[in-house]
Amino acid sequence: MATGNSELTFSSFKTQPVSKLDGKSSACSTTSVEPPKPFFLQALDALKGGDRRNAAALLARELDQGNTSPKNLGSVAQLAAHIGEVDLAIGALQRAASPGSLDSLLLYWSTLATFGRGADALAEVKQQPARVRDHPSVLHFRGTVANQFGKFDEAQDLFRRTLRQEPRAVQTWFALSMIKTFGASDPDLAAMEQLERLPGIPPEARAALHYAIAKAREDCGDLDRAFELYTKGAAVRRMAPFDLAAYRRAAKDVVRDFTPDNLKRLIPSEAKGQRAAFVTGLPRSGTTLTEQLLVGHSAVEDGAELNVFAAALIPTLGGNFQQALAFQQRAKHVDPWGEIGRDYAYLVDVHFRSSRLVVDKSLGQSLLIGLLLHSMPDARIAWLRRSPDDVALSCFRTFFTTGLNWTWSLTDIADYMRIEDELFEHWTTLFPERILVVPYEDLVSSPERWSQQLQKHFGLPIEAGAASVPNQGRAIRTASVTQVTRPISKARVGSAAAFHQHLKPFRERYYP
Repeated sequence: MATGNSELTFSSFKTQPVSKLDGKSSACSTTSVEPPKPFFLQALDALKGGDRRNAAALLARELDQGNTSPKNLGSVAQLAAHIGEVDLAIGALQRAASPGSLDSLLLYWSTLATFGRGADALAEVKQQPARVRDHPSVLHFRGTVANQFGKFDEAQDLFRRTLRQEPRAVQTWFALSMIKTFGASDPDLAAMEQLERLPGIPPEARAALHYAIAKAREDCGDLDRAFELYTKGAAVRRMAPFDLAAYRRAAKDVVRDFTPDNLKRLIPSEAKGQRAAFVTGLPRSGTTLTEQLLVGHSAVEDGAELNVFAAALIPTLGGNFQQALAFQQRAKHVDPWGEIGRDYAYLVDVHFRSSRLVVDKSLGQSLLIGLLLHSMPDARIAWLRRSPDDVALSCFRTFFTTGLNWTWSLTDIADYMRIEDELFEHWTTLFPERILVVPYEDLVSSPERWSQQLQKHFGLPIEAGAASVPNQGRAIRTASVTQVTRPISKARVGSAAAFHQHLKPFRERYYP
């Protein structure tokens, strides 16, 4: 398998003629050696060949021996995060953080929080002088982390302190709107609507403001105005549309190529054990609630949208079936798929720093289920299913920040969900014993029963009462944070009924 070279590289020698003092016709050679290629660029070369591990080693050498300018450290951090090397990414940004640069400090602290280390970030913030701790950008960050930990009163206080200094801080207004309930004459609603009328607000910020006011209007029962504003905000964001045609082609290839006969062409994996409990499904379908039920078990540590299996698959140079065959043909290891599974486990270890089972509820893994289950023979999946109308509405009115471009149009949502339905049917037919289908409506009606079914599915010893274990000190970094910190409820079942007419474009496109 082609890999990057971790050693210093040199160009070939060059020669040039030099006249001798005796005047005879002869030449002697001198050498011109190009400087060694930076470790960061060598890491990029390694990734082009699919060598994730060598790329990580080269990034580590860059931090230890290479260019440690703030700009280069930022590039190292981005690449390290892309390949799942959390500690390298955090280490690079920690070194780039300067006491004289608030932007660099915030980037470092935000990265800590993104990777589940919000408490560490807050501890570092507390060590700063008051002028830093009470800067509006830092107050907003502190409020965001408090919100993730379910400390909503503290978060509101910090957001309001931010707004007293920066009344036009749109992202703070948005964050505040998500954790409070509005009334018809709410002064916060009036302030946001006044801000909306001001010129000069960047498009992305204006879209966030539309969503914030829409949520407030929905709280007040003005559903028509709310949906109008959700639509307005989504239209701003849809300037970068999702390539549904490409996704449809990829899904079609998966359904065609991942068959029982073709799976026999893949070398069996010798990876042992279950490092994560995989929970998948469409956004807003109940994956975070399922994570909550699992984490209530004493043998389960935590959960997150890890997105590291794609990093473990880097050696395949893509992950479709033909690329999988090519990977195992060029692989030098006798257990290539076991190496993929073990690399995934290593990346989970780096992320969580714990040996207990964790919940991986990464989004967008529907195309990778075949290779995921093949590389980790002991892995199991819980797949959430929820009323299509409820999912569509919830996706459309959620201001996702992770690039889920298909959620910005009701027709795109319908098209995407139909593709996901096909993938769901394919994988559950192919792996019926390894994929547990979890209906959201049943889950919220009988959480204790489903808690025990999930425990059984993932091979955990049955613990009664796990469904009632409260969220204690865990950061929830999804749009479901306000819901999973409350008692499990059926209140959201059928929520789309109130928007039946508004969802007409979705319904006409989704249902046959």
